[in-house]
Amino acid sequence: MFLPDVRTFLAVASAGSLSAAARQLNVVPMQVSRRIAALEEDLGVRLFHRTTRALTLTAEGEVFVAYARAMVDAEAAARAELSPSSGTASGVLRITAPSGFGQSVVLPMLPELLNANPDLRIDLDLSDRQVDIVGQGLDLALRIAPLEDSELVARKIAPNPRLICASPEYLKRYGRPATAAELDQHRCIKLDSVGRWPLVVDGKLIRRRIEGYITTSSVEAARTAAAQGLGLAMLSYWDVFRQLADDSLVRVQLDDAAMEELSVWAVIPSRRYVPNRVKVFLGALQKHLSDLAEKGDQRCRDQTPASRAPE
Repeated sequence: MFLPDVRTFLAVASAGSLSAAARQLNVVPMQVSRRIAALEEDLGVRLFHRTTRALTLTAEGEVFVAYARAMVDAEAAARAELSPSSGTASGVLRITAPSGFGQSVVLPMLPELLNANPDLRIDLDLSDRQVDIVGQGLDLALRIAPLEDSELVARKIAPNPRLICASPEYLKRYGRPATAAELDQHRCIKLDSVGRWPLVVDGKLIRRRIEGYITTSSVEAARTAAAQGLGLAMLSYWDVFRQLADDSLVRVQLDDAAMEELSVWAVIPSRRYVPNRVKVFLGALQKHLSDLAEKGDQRCRDQTPASRAPE
């Protein structure tokens, strides 16, 4: 399999037409067509449906996209490993992250990252759904929820415990719950994805049924509603660390229950051929989280352990 043919295939799949891919690759459309034909002959399958008006991937072409990206990434990783390098990252880094974490942590770190790596581009998907990173051809997924068994490679980036929080105005008006049972007397803001609140009682994780005064699918909406005094919310530390620091939200601790300990995880497709852009991003993320923890006041630092470097 000829690697330039594979790169041409990815360009066509991304651009959606032979002519657009040719302009991107700075070649004539006929050369693009010949490379695609050669690749299809080599693989023994059709990769594109071609009509006079459109060009779309076949089912086999959609499957091949992930493999093609892996081959191109492997070549880039080999060149970076074997050639002198300034240590900067290049290419397109494809990431998916939870919306709340992406808004509060990932986006603010991008200006410094991109300034230090001018040849790097970011394709960022902010979504609370579990994305198939292999099928979607992604380099990296940042995840907060407990990880399911998977053949993917997961690296712990930093602790991210759940916590119950509310605005000072809400607590002044309705009081502060002292026990898990007293949660039933309060207005609670629920996330669709967390139907029951996980609490650790006597060392065991239980899931307590909570009546939602407000229910939402959005972490940002739950955080905003809590800051507006509409109720108690259970979110993770990195979702609300800025609000804890400026006192728009206050942590509520229960006497008879602790919160579930979560972490920020980096999930990658494989340990082999990890692109330099992924390594550079994870190093920058770890430093960013560490800097944020250092800038917080002592109360906020006490609410989460210091970040650790990726393993």
